[in-house]
Amino acid sequence: MSSRRDLPPPPPPAHLREWLDERVVRADRARFLADLSRRSLGLGRLALLWVLAAVFAVGWTFVSMAVMTFESGAGPERLFGAVFAVMGLAVLVPAGWCFVRGARQERRVHQLLCAWAVADRGPGADAGLRAPVRSAVWLLASLALGALGLWTAVAAASGARPGTDTVGEVAYFMGLGLILWVTALLGLAKAATHYSWSLRARPTPHPKRGRTGAPAAVHSRPANSSLAGV
Repeated sequence: MSSRRDLPPPPPPAHLREWLDERVVRADRARFLADLSRRSLGLGRLALLWVLAAVFAVGWTFVSMAVMTFESGAGPERLFGAVFAVMGLAVLVPAGWCFVRGARQERRVHQLLCAWAVADRGPGADAGLRAPVRSAVWLLASLALGALGLWTAVAAASGARPGTDTVGEVAYFMGLGLILWVTALLGLAKAATHYSWSLRARPTPHPKRGRTGAPAAVHSRPANSSLAGV
């Protein structure tokens, strides 16, 4: 996972953009948006989300084994239950920390996407940023995972039989289904957020152009940097 220092800088303030070379600002915008779009909706992010969900599932498995051990045994067997519980917490706590850290990173990436999307307009580059293929992969994969999670949880709850299925077994399958369902909701939210952002990034008439379409004269610095983030 990339650190916050690796992220592109925010766009320069509007009053400074008036003094910058328009072509350089657009070039920086196109480059940074492409990078941020890959970070946000890349297939590697989807794989990372699913790996994190798998880690949560492993931790939940250990916790469920502890509950089932406490239910079925006494004395020495409860010691194994305590070991399973500690192993479950040892997996779930770091996974939760990684999830919170990743959520903060995602929020920062989305803020930069929105800021650069409204900083200027690049009609030639913005069309490719909508990433319809990647959005469809996120959407369809999340729908399939959500259906599997919902079926797992509902089947575990409706198929439980007193005296045959223990509380720990039912809780395990319901928790596993919930993990899959929440992961799917996060994926769907990601696809919807990217679609909403792509609408804001849609090209519009440039404010510096007059009615005849000719660009207005602006003061500019040497065309080597847009001073992004100044």
